[in-house]
Amino acid sequence: MAHYLDPKNDLIFKRIFGGHPDLLMSFLNALMPLEEGQLIESLKYLPAEQVPDTPAKKNSIVDVRCRDNRGRQFIVEMQMYWTTSFSNRILFNASKAYVNQLEISEKYDLLHPVYALGILNDIFDRKTDEFYHHYRIVNYRNSDEVIKGLEFVMIELPKFRAETWTDRRMAALWLRFLKEVKDGLNDVPPDLKEDAEINRALDLCEEAAYTDAERLVYDAYWDAVRTEKTVIADSLAKGEAIGEAKNRFNTVVNCGRIGLSIEQIQAITGLSEEEIREILKK
Repeated sequence: MAHYLDPKNDLIFKRIFGGHPDLLMSFLNALMPLEEGQLIESLKYLPAEQVPDTPAKKNSIVDVRCRDNRGRQFIVEMQMYWTTSFSNRILFNASKAYVNQLEISEKYDLLHPVYALGILNDIFDRKTDEFYHHYRIVNYRNSDEVIKGLEFVMIELPKFRAETWTDRRMAALWLRFLKEVKDGLNDVPPDLKEDAEINRALDLCEEAAYTDAERLVYDAYWDAVRTEKTVIADSLAKGEAIGEAKNRFNTVVNCGRIGLSIEQIQAITGLSEEEIREILKK
């Protein structure tokens, strides 16, 4: 019986999508908002660049870049958890790829579109159940008027439900593959194995396909992700604590200015008399 590894891990993700262009092509054709007749027919890989944006070494992101037969560039990023800078980084990377197409004095009409696909194993938009977010540069008053060149797709993997994409079979299969295949999984749903491309990706997830040294790299990636997540959580907690302290300080000062008594300020802030008197001295 096969024993599977998680395809969201850097080692596995890049083995599948960074080493097998036909699988990456299937993945992009299924998930990107390409117009009819504009599907990718062939592609080649480009060097990946990463922009550090966290206090710890950036290990939570994997990316793959390629150019297709039409000259379009595609950037694929997988992030294990949401950070506020994720969308900014996607915008930066896509814009940089768009600008870097031209050498000095070349004409702008030589530019080709750049598409960015960000898959998050986390939720960033809690106001909606939508998991697929497609962004373009459009006229504010008439969204049919589009400035072409940059398009962005962000997918919140935890929100994905296969039953909502019955009309997009391959897209649903690829997202199910990313979401359902995890460490220790032994029994894969039959319909995943029935598709030839997904089945090949599953073969690349089998633990037996990796050496002991590669398994150490695999485990080290998860350790690094957990460490980085802890650093960010600690930073956020520290920031919240500082914000709360500033709010209490300002509340005491404002209450003192309008003549409230120490007892009244205590009731509002929960601070001790000594703490309040110390703040009012400043």
